[in-house]
Amino acid sequence: MSKIYFSLVEANALLPTLRKELVDLQQLKNKFQYQLKQLNKIKETNHQLQTDTEEIFMNESELEFLEMQAQVHVYNIESSGAQLKDIDLGLLDFPSIKDGNDILLCWKQGESEITHYHGEHEGFSGRKPLYDE
Repeated sequence: MSKIYFSLVEANALLPTLRKELVDLQQLKNKFQYQLKQLNKIKETNHQLQTDTEEIFMNESELEFLEMQAQVHVYNIESSGAQLKDIDLGLLDFPSIKDGNDILLCWKQGESEITHYHGEHEGFSGRKPLYDE
């Protein structure tokens, strides 16, 4: 797939849709982590007691289903052209061009709109304001 470049207006217009995808993905991640802890407890108990494995199978199946759901949300974000950088922090980047250079418009969950950017190899810590304040 070829690289999509966004104007600031285009990237900001996508935020409502991508916010929802991100929140759903975060909830799935939390549920997955909880379910994995439960499965590990069940496996430990099962190993000690040599009990039925049906509960283990059901929990493993649930984990696989949660993973598939998460993959759909990741695909939805990335197919828009946005780049998912961190699920927990809610970081998204949007390829763009500023002053003839490739940049990434940078958005963090909780921000109302995109106000920062960074170079392709700088990351979040290299964020700079789009406009001088």
